[in-house]
Amino acid sequence: MAKEMDRNTHTVYDKDKIGEVQIADEVVAIIAGLAATEVEGVDSMAGNITNELVGKLGMKNLSKGVKVDISEDQVSVDLSLNMKYGYSIPAVSEKVQEKVKTAIENMTGLSVMDVNIKIAGVSLEEAR
Repeated sequence: MAKEMDRNTHTVYDKDKIGEVQIADEVVAIIAGLAATEVEGVDSMAGNITNELVGKLGMKNLSKGVKVDISEDQVSVDLSLNMKYGYSIPAVSEKVQEKVKTAIENMTGLSVMDVNIKIAGVSLEEAR
């Protein structure tokens, strides 16, 4: 199977009989981002200025605010989140960590070592 040069991939299944399955790092980041935003209390993912500009131009980046580091069969995830006002940051963060870990492990078969969360902002829209 030809490897793509512009994307980092990780082989999760390699058998001589049929072939191999490779998962791009960006796919793991998308899984983490989607799982995080499903948790009550998370307003959105926070990204850098480039990601914010891309989002405003209409090109949605589903891995915005997510950094994954895959080595061997283990994943380390760093998330930047915007929280909704009025929610407990420690409680929501713990739920996000559990949900992201479960989603990545169930969908990819990779083992999640840690899920680090940075709270980048608080949305005040709910307070009005």
